[in-house]
Order: sequence, then C-alpha cells, then structure tokens
Amino acid sequence: MPTQVLPIPDLLTERDTGHGDAAPWDVTLHNDAHHTVKEVVLQVQKATGVSLERAFEITMTVHTEGQAVCFTCSLPKCEPVAAVLREIDLTVTLNPSVS
Repeated sequence: MPTQVLPIPDLLTERDTGHGDAAPWDVTLHNDAHHTVKEVVLQVQKATGVSLERAFEITMTVHTEGQAVCFTCSLPKCEPVAAVLREIDLTVTLNPSVS
C-alpha cells in the first residue's frame, strides 16, 4: 500500500492510509546512547519501508528531540514495525495517535 507523509508538529510521520476505520496508533522511537546513527537509520528503513533519506530524518529527530513518531497506522500494522525496531534493542512505545 502507498505511504503518505503527513505533517505532525515539527515532525513528519509515515501514515499508512489503508487502515480503514481502525483508530490510528503511533510507533514512537526513543533515543539511546547504545546505537550508531547508521544502525538506527537502517533499522528504521527496514521497519517502516521509507527511503534512506526519510529514515535519516526520523533518526535525527530522535537524536535531537529524544523521541519521534516513526510510523502511524492501525495497531495490528504498528506491532510488526515495533518488533523490527526492537530486533536490535531499540526502545519503542506504541500509543494511540493524538493527531
């Protein structure tokens, strides 16, 4: 399914528009001191399917702001994204979307 980029206060989030009536959830990635930028960029790309450039933007937002929403969709579609990010012990949370 195509991914549409939507603005969220000072942050762009990957939103899958194919979630029907299900309430949207956010996958939030949190900063840590244990991973290199390259490791995080590659894992964000793997988890979300965005371009390397977009994965870098998300990673830098996490680095400078402490966290960033990296994917928004229905909960069943967010869980696998979070699982891929956690494969390398990145810290992520799943929360109902407020946007």
